[in-house]
Parts: sequence; structure tokens; C-alpha cells
Amino acid sequence: MKYNFDEKIDRSGTNAMKLEGYKGYIFHADDSMVLPFADEEFIHLWVADMEFGVAPEILDAIRDRLDRQILGYTGNTDTRLYDALSAWCKERYDFEFKREELVISNGVVPAIIRLIRYIVKEDEKVLFNTPAYGQFANACFKNGREYVTSDLIKDEDGNYYIDFEDMDKKMAQADVPLFILCNPHNPTGRAWSKEELEKIAELIEKHDMWVISDEIHCDLRRADAPKHIPLGKIMPDYNKLITCMAASKSFNIAGLSESSIIIRDEKVKKQWLFDSDGLVNPLSHEGTIAAYTKGGDWLKECNDYLDGNFSYLYRYLRKELPKIIMTPAQTTYLAWVDFTNYFEENEDVELFFAEKSGVLIEADKAFVDNANRMVRINLACPRDYLKEGLERMVDAIKNKHDEPFLKAL
Repeated sequence: MKYNFDEKIDRSGTNAMKLEGYKGYIFHADDSMVLPFADEEFIHLWVADMEFGVAPEILDAIRDRLDRQILGYTGNTDTRLYDALSAWCKERYDFEFKREELVISNGVVPAIIRLIRYIVKEDEKVLFNTPAYGQFANACFKNGREYVTSDLIKDEDGNYYIDFEDMDKKMAQADVPLFILCNPHNPTGRAWSKEELEKIAELIEKHDMWVISDEIHCDLRRADAPKHIPLGKIMPDYNKLITCMAASKSFNIAGLSESSIIIRDEKVKKQWLFDSDGLVNPLSHEGTIAAYTKGGDWLKECNDYLDGNFSYLYRYLRKELPKIIMTPAQTTYLAWVDFTNYFEENEDVELFFAEKSGVLIEADKAFVDNANRMVRINLACPRDYLKEGLERMVDAIKNKHDEPFLKAL
């Protein structure tokens, strides 16, 4: 490989949320929480950022911008971001959008929070599928909006499918104007097929719904997975569609906080621009453009390396924990694993692994509904690091006793 994904990078002293923020994020506790492992002893397989170094092409672009010496107020005043992202989408997904539809956000989640406020009235609700990324519920909460859910159907092999009959009923409710589609789906890693997306589109049009398509994980694909299909390609003329994309997950640059939001509706776009100051972070902007123009080789090798990590996880866990159920991965770098046969219902899975193995993961309570005893494991790390984490988790399960363990403080 041209790039070294086995390199272990020291992130200490960088204020990394993954290292410094786990007590508050996972356990909703402060630093007074005592665990039997020191901070530096934990294996971090939780929040969705990578342990891989950023592509040197991106870092070089940021350094080049620093060499210009001035970091004053900066706007997206030229066409370079649009040219970069539109070429990326056209080449990889045969998806096109207009330059005037593109606005910039400091993240996909902040964008969703704003968009809910624009679209959903105080007495209305938001619909999404479950299990769901917890920030969808949080976005509703921050706007004082309620949400309704449609559970995905899971078969005995861990595959997930959309319950279209249930979605139809939920969309038919007069007080549900907005559907948030996670495409591809987080946390299950499902890549929705063309047929599934067409059925989703049919229901959206039938009920005249607004739809936000969160496509932040679209570039991270397993080798045998179908190519990503943006909902905007299925619905090329639907005005109530908003697409959210970002280089943040794909290239491990979430801390740069720049995302691309494609808004077709003129009224919503005008509201967005009215509430915006029109500024971008100059380093974030250059890094994002470089990701789309120079990062393709790095991303391919990253996906290849992740394929190897997923293969290792499947082989190892099937051998050591034969009752485990692993959802076949198609996208993301996040494995979705069913530990139902190893825990009691509503047992604190996150705390168990933290206390008994020194491994930090996100489990059922980090997601919205339909996720009891499910664990999301971040595989975007050097293989030796992953092996140690999985070995610790397996040992903890094998040595698991019946006595109750401490609940989170």
C-alpha cells in the first residue's frame, strides 16, 4: 500500500473527544466516575472517527494555505468546492446538482438541527427508521419537536429491511411532514438498493413529504457492496429533497467541521442563507476541496484495509462467540453486532465492556429504539489495535459471571 494504515498515532494532548470525552458521552458522567482502567489503558472502538492518519494530500493542502500567512474572514466565493464535489458525485455516483443549490454547514448534524426548525412546526413530528443514529432524536429535542419511528425488520442472520407498510402508515399522519433517510444506514451499515430507494421515493411523493437524505457515510463501501445511489438521483426533480454530504467520515477530518448541504427548495435555501454569515474556515475549506480532488487513492486503500478488518472481525467472533449475530457490512467502518445471546435484556453493555475489558464501545442506549444488546464497533483502526480490543471483549464475555455489576454513576 502507498499509505500506512498500520501506523499507531499518538492522539494524547490533542483534546480528542474519542480519548477525553468518553465518560460524558458514553456514560453521561463526569470525571469523578471511577473505572478499573486508566484512561491510557482503554481501547477506543466507539465514536465514529478513525485512528488513521489523514491523507498527506489533505495535510499538504492545509499547509499550503497556512503558507499564505493570512487567515482572515473567508467565504465560499469561487467554484472550487462545487467543482470538486460535483465532479466527485458525477464520477462515482452519476449524480448531478446545481451550484446554486449548494450551501455549507459546520456539520451534517448542525444542518439537520437547522433544517428541522425550518420545516417542522412546533406541533409536528419527524419520522426516521430505527435503530437510528442518536443525533436524529437529539436534533428533534433541540428544536422542541417530537419524533415517530419506523422499525427496520431484522432477520435471523442480522440482515435489515425496510417495513414499507409501516412507513406508509407513519407518513400518512397529518402531523409528520419530514422524513430523515440515513443513506447508507447508520448504525446497521445497510446500503439501500435501487428498488428500495424507489419504494421510499414513491411513499415520499405519495404523502408529499419533506426528506433529508443523510449521505455522510456514502464513500465508505465494502468491496462486494453495491455502488451508492443518492436519493437525489432517484428523485431528480423532487423539490422537497435536501441532501447532506461531507468528507468528514470518509477522510477522517470531522474536526474541520465543513459539510455540503444541497437544498433544492428556494424558500428553505433563502432562510438558510439569511441565518448564515457566509463564512468558512479557510483551513477546513482547503482540506475539504483537497479530499475530493486528491484523496481518491487514499480512500480506495482505506476501504481495502477496512475490508480486511471486517473479515478479521467476522472470522474471530464467529470462532470465539458462536452465538453472536453479525449484520453483514456493506458500508461505513462500523460493525453492528448482536450480543443478545450473551447479555440479559437491558443489561448495561457499554459499562460491562468498559469495566471488564477496558474497551469502549457504543451499544443499544446510544441509539434510538430497536437496538437492545446491539453493539457498534469502530473498525477504523490499525489491525493490531482492533485485535487487542476484540480479544479483550471476548475474554470478558467468556469470564462473565452472573453477579450484578456497577451501573453508570
